Amino acid sequence: MKTVFVTVGTTSFDDLIDTVISDESVKALIQRGFTDVNLQVGRGSVVPDPESCPGLKLQVFRFKDSIAEDMRHSDLIISHAGAGSCLEALGANKPLLVVVNDKLMDNHQLELARQLQADSHLIYCTCSTLPQTLREMDLTALRPFAPGEPQNFAKFLDKAVGLV
Repeated sequence: MKTVFVTVGTTSFDDLIDTVISDESVKALIQRGFTDVNLQVGRGSVVPDPESCPGLKLQVFRFKDSIAEDMRHSDLIISHAGAGSCLEALGANKPLLVVVNDKLMDNHQLELARQLQADSHLIYCTCSTLPQTLREMDLTALRPFAPGEPQNFAKFLDKAVGLV
């Protein structure tokens, strides 16, 4: 059993949910050996039917008190680019694919994702490039994100969004 965990945090990111369950993404996940998808849809209006991804076992939920266990039991995490979700996923020491919502204005998520990818901690893409990224990504090139003190992460965020 090989599991991917998808999270949109507390937000709504229907484009990500739609893209993950698309035929092209499902095919890419199956080709990479994934068998299970745990999908956290947050406040979104898209709530896929468990039968909507032929070839994959799909579990869907909106919220839980904690998603730490879902992350811990996954082989890949696909997340929106929120700083909290990225930090939690990196702390789980699992391969992380971040999908930036390119429809957001003043998108600091993109700067954060770019910096973390430049440091080889994650791979990022957009919804339009997710299926291709799933097919082509090299998860072995990723380096663990060393846990540190909160002020170090705050400095990192400031650097990533150009405040320093």
